[in-house]
Amino acid sequence: MNKYLKLIILIVAMLVLIGGSTWAYKVFTNKYKEQDKWQISDNKETNGQTTDEKYKAPDFKVYDEDGNTVNLESKKGKPVVLNFWASWCPPCRSEMSDFQNVFDELGTEVEFMMINMTDGKKETQEKAISYIEEQGYTFPVYFDKKLEAANIYQVFSIPTTYFIDAEGNISTYTKRAIDEKTLRKAINLIQ
Repeated sequence: MNKYLKLIILIVAMLVLIGGSTWAYKVFTNKYKEQDKWQISDNKETNGQTTDEKYKAPDFKVYDEDGNTVNLESKKGKPVVLNFWASWCPPCRSEMSDFQNVFDELGTEVEFMMINMTDGKKETQEKAISYIEEQGYTFPVYFDKKLEAANIYQVFSIPTTYFIDAEGNISTYTKRAIDEKTLRKAINLIQ
């Protein structure tokens, strides 16, 4: 009898463990699907995942090269490409020429906000400006000196790029370097 009782207890414990694991998986999977519904597919040939639900892009303030405050709200009325980067970041540097090419073509139709993650230690405004000038980039660069924008947009890895429509709603985003073709596809979603 003792053997059977131990076996029954073991079977019940296994069922509880499997049931609990299945439940936790479903709960957390749905939570992360909800968070990432605007993210561009990891596939290079992205289909630009979007949702019909509108999500207002949170406002923030950053600084231009002269120290003037600039906020996202001031860009409302035009689509916005919001890119978080740093000069020490190889994936960030790899996508910059593609951003420049698209900026040269669409810079009057789409606002580009290239947000430098200026922590004052690993990345300084001087390092970022030096890199931009050496490369000959002309898109607008802003400095997130207090990392306010990065915190609001939960930027934990760079590059990260958000695509915001003219009404100020997030259409899609990606947390990886993108090429020119993918950049253009995402911009088409906000124009």
